[in-house]
Amino acid sequence: MAKAILVDASKCIGCRGCQVACKQWHGLEAEPTAFSGSYENPPDLSARTWRKVKFIETAEQDGATRWRFLSDACKHCTDASCLAVCPTGALFRRPWGAVDLDQQICNGCRYCVSACPFGVVTFNEETGRVDKCILCPDRVEAGLAPACVTTCPTGALSFGDRDQLLGRAKERVVQLRAKGEKDAQLYGERELSGLHVLYVLQERPQVYGLPEKPRFAAASVFPGFLMSAVASVVMGVVALVAFRERGGRGEE
Repeated sequence: MAKAILVDASKCIGCRGCQVACKQWHGLEAEPTAFSGSYENPPDLSARTWRKVKFIETAEQDGATRWRFLSDACKHCTDASCLAVCPTGALFRRPWGAVDLDQQICNGCRYCVSACPFGVVTFNEETGRVDKCILCPDRVEAGLAPACVTTCPTGALSFGDRDQLLGRAKERVVQLRAKGEKDAQLYGERELSGLHVLYVLQERPQVYGLPEKPRFAAASVFPGFLMSAVASVVMGVVALVAFRERGGRGEE
């Protein structure tokens, strides 16, 4: 049975409990940061921050300021570009849907970083490998919810069977629209053949930094990958020919 996280942005209060729980469970160190004009901290996802809460400031028609919050991390796409371009098999899919990462066989090529349409796969300069949210497989396969979900005080994050969460998300969108949230929508049902992190949004996806129509980005990475492979073969052939020619001259 496919599993998923449902992120209901309308219930998020920006407490960042999910962000802290992720760091605690996975042993990720805190990052030194400086004030940059935003209340977000740290400013982006990284090798040491797999989940972060976005703070979005929007202006209403009457000039009033309104805050939107979004707990952001890997989307665990069904059509996952990162998985498709990985040359070593370090990225692989769990039977219930999560796109996991085996650090032991990651070679640090960074094809997945370039391929991800959401920009959530990051390179770790210290280890020479990539990092991202792996959806807490050790917890899920023991019958527990991911660490981020367990700490959410408002129910903005929930975990369970994907089909059931889809039904709940659609009901929530109807409720929000009935309250006047005309732009309320579900994100993740069909994008990239379905995400395993679903979102209930109050604004258009772009407001939250989400692409409205994310694309399977492997096509933009494969040519570079193939060119690198071809270049390696050509260089090998040239070296072999040069070696043989040099050997032939030696015999003369």
